[in-house]
Amino acid sequence: MAQVTIYLDADAERRLKAAARKARVSVSRWVGELVENRTRTDWPAEARELAGAWPDFPDLRDLRAVTGKDHPRGRL
Repeated sequence: MAQVTIYLDADAERRLKAAARKARVSVSRWVGELVENRTRTDWPAEARELAGAWPDFPDLRDLRAVTGKDHPRGRL
């Protein structure tokens, strides 16, 4: 596991410690989870489990069928 050193001003450090305390985790874990969540390139398991949860939700073909034709873009 890697170690990282960061420099924070006093106010940012206070907010970080308060956020970690509120989440009931260590500052290190709080920062690690923040990095993990912000740099994730796949959907979280909770989001993937929602696939198909709404049986009446239209599929992509249905959605595209009613959007009509795109208007040509103007030049900037």
